[in-house]
Amino acid sequence: MRLILIFTLLLAMACSNRKKPNKTQTSIQNTEDLIAVLDTIWRTEQEPITLRDSLIEKYGVESNAVQGQQEIYERNHAINERKVKVILDKYGWPGKDIIGEQGNWTICNVIQHSDNEIRIKYLPMIRQAVKDKKLHPRFLVRTEDRIATERGDLQIYGGQMKYYPETKSFNVWPVYDPVNIDKRRAEIGLEPISEFLKSRFNFEWNLEEQIIRTSEFEKDRIKKGK
Repeated sequence: MRLILIFTLLLAMACSNRKKPNKTQTSIQNTEDLIAVLDTIWRTEQEPITLRDSLIEKYGVESNAVQGQQEIYERNHAINERKVKVILDKYGWPGKDIIGEQGNWTICNVIQHSDNEIRIKYLPMIRQAVKDKKLHPRFLVRTEDRIATERGDLQIYGGQMKYYPETKSFNVWPVYDPVNIDKRRAEIGLEPISEFLKSRFNFEWNLEEQIIRTSEFEKDRIKKGK
């Protein structure tokens, strides 16, 4: 019933604005249409990023080709963000039983690419979706940790890496209470941090090192008065 209401209301929105077409409107009549809309969002969100990154390797980050592709991505993302907000604001999280794992990836990806205001707005919805088994907990980790790192805080689950120019290498953004990180991850159904980092980034987790890095991070924050 909820899915029918989703499709009916979105269709009504589209029909009421036929005289003035709006790129952000989403006309959805059935599950297949919803999935098709999300597939379009995924393609228009990801293809410019993939092409941009390949151009960076070839021409450099400041090249005209890269900047042009970045502009395309930003225009597409603004449209995709509005589409996703329409779906979530009106109907809540559709869930993988309706849109599949790829649909979940698509919605979460758009939220991740948005600013912290958007991430914070939908964080309670993401938490509930994970609790209701509609969403894999890794999506919650991405959101929680991205919010924290954007704020300059310690991350909770260890999902965010950062490039450090001084060492010319990537490392985990400092983690809150690294000794108990696996306990926190297990509570939401995730593998140990060492397994995640090895499979995702080919990065070796060193607890002693991360304890030191967290301590240094907190001392630095105190110095800066944060």
